[in-house]
Amino acid sequence: MAKLRRYAKARRLSYVLPVNFLTFAGASSVIFVIRVPYSVSLIGSCFIATLVTSYVLTALTRLGSRTQYIVAGGRVSELSTRPNQIMIDSLELLEAKVDNGDMEGSLVGDLHFDHEDEWERLFAKAALRGIPVYHYRQIMELETGQVRIDRLSENVLGSLIPNLPYMALKRAIDVVSVILLAPALLMLMAIIALVVRLDSKGPVLFIQERMGFRGEAFRMVKFRTMHVRDIGDDEESIRQDSMTKAEDDRITRVGRFLRKVRIDELPQAWNILKGDMSWIGPRPEAISLSEWYEGEIPFYSYRHIVRPGLTGWAQVNQGHVTGINDVNAKLRYDFYYVKNISHWLDMLIALKTIRVVLGGFGAK
Repeated sequence: MAKLRRYAKARRLSYVLPVNFLTFAGASSVIFVIRVPYSVSLIGSCFIATLVTSYVLTALTRLGSRTQYIVAGGRVSELSTRPNQIMIDSLELLEAKVDNGDMEGSLVGDLHFDHEDEWERLFAKAALRGIPVYHYRQIMELETGQVRIDRLSENVLGSLIPNLPYMALKRAIDVVSVILLAPALLMLMAIIALVVRLDSKGPVLFIQERMGFRGEAFRMVKFRTMHVRDIGDDEESIRQDSMTKAEDDRITRVGRFLRKVRIDELPQAWNILKGDMSWIGPRPEAISLSEWYEGEIPFYSYRHIVRPGLTGWAQVNQGHVTGINDVNAKLRYDFYYVKNISHWLDMLIALKTIRVVLGGFGAK
């Protein structure tokens, strides 16, 4: 749970049960497979004790929200106002708190701004006293789950090449998990295929060229969720047809349910096995849309630095997008994922996706 708290929009209490359940389920599966003697009552007791302890500690952490002292100057005004944030421009007041050791909280400022020397010394003194000092962008990213890039020269992502060791491990996990899940997936997809066939005329599968890893096009496959229709040959008609809108009347009755619980994407397990995609990553866009966005938005193509996913950070935080402004917001979610790509962020996305699949609610 401590690892998940580092990421934006991690509603800690709601993830206590699934995180502990998955951990114990994984450990129990290993014990069962290698046939180590075990006690069901002991494992059950440990699970309950761990679950109760996790809930208590997480609740106490939420109650003990620490104050953030926002130092005026620069772009800190872009931060949204929260109850635990105090804007302060009095050097004497803040310095007294630091010197007296009664400062319960952290300092937040625009560390790229040209503060006066006295403020710079105060930042250094606070850090030496063990008081956390944050650049305002760290707080903004934690609040919004987005990373904004104005210029690549700012290099806010650190290295422009993301976590290579984890990406290699992630690829191995993708392949192994698809193989292990194949029997169950094939049975479920056979049932869905029959329902799609009976619901409306047309092919069971929808295949479309999408922009993929490192800007390479690939043929993405999913269950057809829309009525078969004629599409114009001009660029604008193709682009408009690629956009899914809220309450889109092209969607079939069964297709609406499949989209609601996101199981229309299951055939993409084949794309994952081939290496075109991953379970988790930025969603691949249609070629026509991707080329349009690249012409309108600087750095749009940078989202292709990681494999596209069946689900992703933008998908669990934002709905369908059509306009350029919406795409800009989605892109900031994608950049947040690229910057923070890790096993723990993937776990958080997986948990959010499971909530949508099981409950039918959440960002679409």
